[in-house]
Amino acid sequence: MPPNPGAWLTITARNRAIDRIRRDATLAEKAKLLEPQDTGQATMDEPEVEETSFPDERLELIFTCCHPALALEAQVALTLRALGGLMTEEIARAFLVEPATMKRRLSRAKRKVKEAGIPFTVPPDHLLPERLAAVLGVVYLIFNEGYAGRVDLASEAIRLGSSLAELMPDEPEVQGLLALMLITDARRDARFENGELVLLPDQDRSRWNEAQIARGRELLELALALRGRGPYLIQAAIAALHCDDPLDWTEIAALYAELARLTGSPVVEVNRAIAVAEAGGPEAGLALLERLDLDGYQYFHSTRAELLRRMDRLDEARAAFERALELARAEPERRFLRGRIEEVGGTGPSVP
Repeated sequence: MPPNPGAWLTITARNRAIDRIRRDATLAEKAKLLEPQDTGQATMDEPEVEETSFPDERLELIFTCCHPALALEAQVALTLRALGGLMTEEIARAFLVEPATMKRRLSRAKRKVKEAGIPFTVPPDHLLPERLAAVLGVVYLIFNEGYAGRVDLASEAIRLGSSLAELMPDEPEVQGLLALMLITDARRDARFENGELVLLPDQDRSRWNEAQIARGRELLELALALRGRGPYLIQAAIAALHCDDPLDWTEIAALYAELARLTGSPVVEVNRAIAVAEAGGPEAGLALLERLDLDGYQYFHSTRAELLRRMDRLDEARAAFERALELARAEPERRFLRGRIEEVGGTGPSVP
């Protein structure tokens, strides 16, 4: 039984539909070869089959759905819902909004598509760059959801990233995203032990996929050689630094500061706070966190709780761990948080 049967069925049905379309197209082409041709002119008058440069049908569909007439966020959300195998609740979590809010956004995007008559056709090669930001966002968020527990989605994202790198080999952010996914996914097997979450300092490095990490580093070097300076490249560099021993937390914090400058993302600030805390102490990391408004984000509360625990502010730590538990969905993370709550002096709230 897959971890998310509904999503598995969606992806399987989509893949079978694509296979069916491909078989039907092949059959139609073969049938044309059997038709009698009266004249050479008749042959020339027949419509040519359009050739595309896409190495993967699913990637082609993603580029088709990421239409620039929609706002970037709407492109990403609508494509994730239609093709990415994500449910509305999962997309809402990725954008840090309530499911009802995301449902309304998706409805507005669909209505705009219908009312404006936006044509969903495969873009020619020269228009691919204008859709790249949305496509990268789609692949990135599919991977994030997969890394949180749905292995099928993580593998699909890496496969899409590989096809994208083949399609656009000179785009540094494409290489950066693929490097990020490969390096991060290489640590997957060590993240859990007997079903329990294992934090990075406690992971068994012998279980890391070193070949995958090496490939990710090669792609990172390629992205740098292409003069890349974008957010996916920076995240790949951070992921690569996390594979070093010992970790250079000062360098990691500096890269997170640059990433925060580029993206303006409060989630990046949470990660920056972790690195700052490791480099300069929990007080420095907590000072960064206290400036953020992320009550609906699980990892904001778990990070804040951990820093408070290290500062022996146990009552505040327990309250923060409890809030993180309310928001957590993955069972290994929920068990980890319950353990932390017991450590700081409580049995945990009555959260189902």
